Amino acid sequence: MTGSALTPTSWHDWFKPFARLGYGARGLVYLLLAFFIGSAALTTGSGGDAKDAVQFITQSTASVILTPLLIVSLAGYCLWRVIQSLFDTDDHGFKPAGLAVRAGLLGAAASYGFLTVYAFSLWWGSAISSGSGSGDGFARTAAAFIGAGPVSIILASVFAIVGSAHIWKAAGRKYRDHIDAPESIMRWIDVAGIGGLTARGLIFVVIAFLLYRRGLAGNGEQASLQAALDFIAGLPFGAWLLGATAGGFLLFSIYSLAEAIWRRINLDDM
Repeated sequence: MTGSALTPTSWHDWFKPFARLGYGARGLVYLLLAFFIGSAALTTGSGGDAKDAVQFITQSTASVILTPLLIVSLAGYCLWRVIQSLFDTDDHGFKPAGLAVRAGLLGAAASYGFLTVYAFSLWWGSAISSGSGSGDGFARTAAAFIGAGPVSIILASVFAIVGSAHIWKAAGRKYRDHIDAPESIMRWIDVAGIGGLTARGLIFVVIAFLLYRRGLAGNGEQASLQAALDFIAGLPFGAWLLGATAGGFLLFSIYSLAEAIWRRINLDDM
């Protein structure tokens, strides 16, 4: 019994709920995004982005409890994505397709790492100065970095690969390889997974297009989720397309919550 608390098994048992909280946090963010975008579709606006969802949580009446939990959960999701990529916990391998998936996992880690720091900056700024806007300052700094032409083109390539991988994963139902759920539940997860992953993949492709255009033009055009929604809203039948996007994000939220419960967290080889 001596030293059993330090064994790898106990570390795995501690980390798995931490990773599942991360999937739950992602589900909450996309649930709020679906609400914002759905509301925008009814008013022909463009909705909000992930930072708006995080800011909504940090400014809610329950923020004292929700914000630290959100920060910890997002950090757990970010760390889990890094572990998935570097240690290849899902056996993607070293072939081009596998390396692309693992690169996408690192991209997801970076994205949710950004949200983690953003949420922390809002919470810390509110704690020390009652909302002085330190989170906005962090966002401006990050936006200035992303605004560099070469960086925009590199990020566009990442978004294009990740978006295409999402659509491929949905079409082939590849997510089933990593979920342990009864078949009666998997039928509903299929609906959420196919619809949600496809919607998220298409949004990533739109962001990639805007980033390419921004990088090549070298101008200050925005290339974010907010900009992608603006682009969609400006298309013919934009309100309907926004409504479909909201529905897709709602399905992705449900899919993320299902992963929080039934996703296989492979740490046994570490």
